[in-house]
Amino acid sequence: MARIFITGSTDGLGLATARTLLNAGDEVLLHARSRERAASLEELAPRAIGIVIGDLSAASETRELAAQVNAHGRMDAVIHNAGVYLSPGRVATPEGHSRTLAVNVLAPYILTALIERPHRLIYLSSGMHHAASGNLQDIDWTRRRWNASAAYSESKLYVSALSASVARHWANVLSNSVDPGWVPTKMGGAGAPDDLAMGQDTQGWLAVSPDPAAQVSGMYWHHRRPRTPAPEVTDADFQDKLTDKLAELTGITLF
Repeated sequence: MARIFITGSTDGLGLATARTLLNAGDEVLLHARSRERAASLEELAPRAIGIVIGDLSAASETRELAAQVNAHGRMDAVIHNAGVYLSPGRVATPEGHSRTLAVNVLAPYILTALIERPHRLIYLSSGMHHAASGNLQDIDWTRRRWNASAAYSESKLYVSALSASVARHWANVLSNSVDPGWVPTKMGGAGAPDDLAMGQDTQGWLAVSPDPAAQVSGMYWHHRRPRTPAPEVTDADFQDKLTDKLAELTGITLF
């Protein structure tokens, strides 16, 4: 029996993963953006360790969320599932960051730094990261004209590289990123062609499985199979420049 914290577990892939792990007898700590969103977890809440509340677009709430998680004791695994997709414009967070960057990248970075170190870390990526530019000059979109698809693709490149960087620096942690596919969630849309069950399977497997195939680190996965990520993901120089930039934006040094 493992203890797993899943961000963004009120719907979509996060909810599906939480339900699967709870049905398997694991202990799951759920996360909702707000108390109103937490009300949708009425079905799972009685079986969960608890529900922690925090809006990942706000750095102050993300920091507080990490404290809430730590108050529940050390997790065996953390699944960084929460994310936002195509924003029609650059929506600014309370700290002035792009909401896409804040939720998809800064929040996983902050939580990785502040949550008591688990044995396994899983970060949700996307095949769209292959289309991203590896230029780190304006990752917060303060100078460029906003492009929703490019901003999302870049955020998934960054979180994949963050996962690989954690794997490189923390030898005692299994850190991996996962492309769940284009699945029919609220984010993916009803017409998405991939299977929701398969979309949530790999991250749960990486979080708890005793299978030697799941006990690896620094990999990029799709449907339980390792895939080749964009070159920047495994480039140590790119990883270091990225984590330096994230430390500058958050005021938190990870390594």
